[in-house]
Amino acid sequence: MGLEGETTTHEAQPRTYWRWSKQDFFPEKSFENWSSYLSALSQTKARFKDRLVSRSDEAMELVELRKQSENSMKRCLNWWDLTWFGFGAVIGAGIFVLTGQEAHKHAGPAIVLSYVASGISAMLSVFCYTEFAVEIPVAGGSFAYLRVELGDLAAFITAGNILLESIVGSAAVARSWTSYFTTLLDRHPNSLRIHTNLRDEFNLLDPIAVAVLAIAATIAMTSAKRTSYVNWIASAVNTVVILFVIIAGFAHAKTSNLQPFLPHGAKGIFQAAAIVYFAYGGFDSIATMAEETREPSRDIPLGLLGSMSIITVIYCLMALSLSMMQKYEDINPDAAYSIAFQSVGMKWAKYLVALGALKGMTTVLLVGALGQARYTTHIARAHMIPPWFSLVHPKTGTPIYATLLITISSACIAFFSSLDVLSSLLSVSTLFIFMMMAVALLVRRYYVRGITPKTNLLKLSIFLLVIIASSMGTSAYWGLNPEGWIGYTITIPVWFLATLGIAVLLPQERTPTVWGVPLVPWLPSLSIAINLFLMGSLGAQTFIRFGDCTVIMLVYYVFFGLHATYDMAQQIKTESSRVEEVDKEAKGSP
Repeated sequence: MGLEGETTTHEAQPRTYWRWSKQDFFPEKSFENWSSYLSALSQTKARFKDRLVSRSDEAMELVELRKQSENSMKRCLNWWDLTWFGFGAVIGAGIFVLTGQEAHKHAGPAIVLSYVASGISAMLSVFCYTEFAVEIPVAGGSFAYLRVELGDLAAFITAGNILLESIVGSAAVARSWTSYFTTLLDRHPNSLRIHTNLRDEFNLLDPIAVAVLAIAATIAMTSAKRTSYVNWIASAVNTVVILFVIIAGFAHAKTSNLQPFLPHGAKGIFQAAAIVYFAYGGFDSIATMAEETREPSRDIPLGLLGSMSIITVIYCLMALSLSMMQKYEDINPDAAYSIAFQSVGMKWAKYLVALGALKGMTTVLLVGALGQARYTTHIARAHMIPPWFSLVHPKTGTPIYATLLITISSACIAFFSSLDVLSSLLSVSTLFIFMMMAVALLVRRYYVRGITPKTNLLKLSIFLLVIIASSMGTSAYWGLNPEGWIGYTITIPVWFLATLGIAVLLPQERTPTVWGVPLVPWLPSLSIAINLFLMGSLGAQTFIRFGDCTVIMLVYYVFFGLHATYDMAQQIKTESSRVEEVDKEAKGSP
């Protein structure tokens, strides 16, 4: 790789960045012509087996794949940037909307415990991301980590969910931005949308959402450091609003409003936790910036763990202040904070709340544009999608084509769709990725190719399957019989014994050199259980849509991704063999 901002090429003449030839989109041998493609399809079974058992390695992700971008991303970020990126990525409109909704419907004043529970779950995933990001500091995030530990197929399914989450998530936030902007103007939420005669859920066109996405993407494409400066300013304004909400809320608090504290019991706490968990979403974007971080081993743990710890405290304080301002029965599920302040004589505060939500969504879009493009860049480096999207601009040090892919796709959806159907699909995609990350971390700690005995690999596989199955059983029992307890006397001990089996019967093959998840295997195993439990709360229809999308992804993989990645792997093997032969000849010459 070249140094920061330095061009790395394999040709005599540097190629211009602004190009779009067939070679840039389909450089693999399988796509040279129709005859080559048909020949590749005839080898699908053998190639699928090869990619199923093959694993990438850290050198491949850190060195070889980065060459596909031709230019390096600039190492310009530190822990301070990452901390504020954490605030910008996570704190959006969710805290303002979900808190009142779930306090009113499910948890009551115990909504603060729901935020504690979901915060703990989020922190478990943050631990897993942090260890990987320190050990493998590349732009690919969870996609790169899963390629190393679980192989191409698991990474591809994750990549598809990442792209789906990125596109749909950005579109949803952009649509919400328009709604909050109209609230700030004291107008109806749909007053600035274009009404058409199209079918329901597609009949309100939203040009403002498209414009906001375009502005955020433009800032992200110019420079990661410049994006950080803009994020600082917007997040600082949002922080001031949040502090006002907390202080003003406690100033008008009544302890009597906390009675009864558990109106719906433990069931209500966990039902709400499954929903408010998504107010913590977005932190995974920070891991994708490892390639642009000056000292990943120091900056990533400080930035990621620091920001998420503070955010958890902020969320709990906001939830508690709302619960103490109003009785949970009186909380308005649609405009909780605005109506609560109005009830204590601060009607003007609703504009400040709307401004805070608007600023929060702006930073979510800004950091999202940055992080999503880095995911996409590394996915393209591996040739899962055309490698043209992996190119990094030599001057800006940013992946412009990858940013445009996500932004244009999000803008098309945001312009037409209300996204009601896709919102739950977004949730299950996020939880699926977090669950896979915890599995990958256990594999990383307890299995090293060429070192771990086959018997230990078999034991690890069995224990992991039992952990996943028992966690799914717990989730299913909760969904079928929320008031019951007998099923848990089977599923929870089975989960415990499987985790204990890993801890006692298997030696850890790899110890992190700088920073690692504590209490392995217990914390990653608990993360698997919690994420699967929350997935189970989303309903059958969500999983049907998730299954449909997965089938579509697999069809794409069989007809394109499989052959592109196979050719890519063969090409790298050939080049590595050639280098080894040259080295041997050099050593053997006098």
